[in-house]
Amino acid sequence: MIEAKELQFPGIAHGFFTRQGGVSSGIYTSLNTGLGSDDDRGDVLENRRRIAEQLKIDPSKLVTPYQIHSPDVIHLDAPWQEGQDRKADALVTRTPGLAIGVSTADCGPVLFADPEAKVIGAAHSGWKGAVTGVLENTIAAMEDLGARRERITAVLGPTISRKAYEVGPEFHQRFLDSDAENGIYFAPSNRADHHLFDLPAFILNRLTRAGVGQSVNLDLCTYADEERFFSYRRTTHRKEPDYGRLLHVIVLTGD
Repeated sequence: MIEAKELQFPGIAHGFFTRQGGVSSGIYTSLNTGLGSDDDRGDVLENRRRIAEQLKIDPSKLVTPYQIHSPDVIHLDAPWQEGQDRKADALVTRTPGLAIGVSTADCGPVLFADPEAKVIGAAHSGWKGAVTGVLENTIAAMEDLGARRERITAVLGPTISRKAYEVGPEFHQRFLDSDAENGIYFAPSNRADHHLFDLPAFILNRLTRAGVGQSVNLDLCTYADEERFFSYRRTTHRKEPDYGRLLHVIVLTGD
């Protein structure tokens, strides 16, 4: 578990979890938390239980959304109910003991906290979510619960770095068409008409422009650090059949 010093507030616990310390095997070794993966479901549930144990919470109160690369946010004050719509890419709460988290394997996990209002959030921000507003929507949803954006600290956890994120001409042009200033997030790659995209910088600038009090990048690359992190892109390059997912969690402890 990786902790950010910027999120170490009284009454708040959090963790950006690595792939280490679980029971999964093979390509999922070892702390795979992806319920949507082809890993043994019992192993995945045990891995999630271990995360809850490390955060000193009831496993039934560890909640994650069904992620769809959207700008959608759900406000929760209790664990999921039967039949409840779980499709979203961010969660917010002010309920003590309810741990909210998001899964990633290259996309950006962002944990949010307003320690004064005791409001927290967790967002899964790939490029699609970032472009369409998942970060801004998470901040707005926290404000609906009493937070103030100038008091919010937002920390970006392990994310694919620019060096490892090569994109084609259509991707590059899409960003330029959206905003000509987006060119600052791209650098030429060794292949013609291809670029390296700086997703962490794009996320951090969105957070800054949204007016959060503090935005921090832990500067950890999922692709480069195979020992600690799963990576969808690394799996794709190796033509492996599936990949594990990392979990990133924040909770109000009630202390």
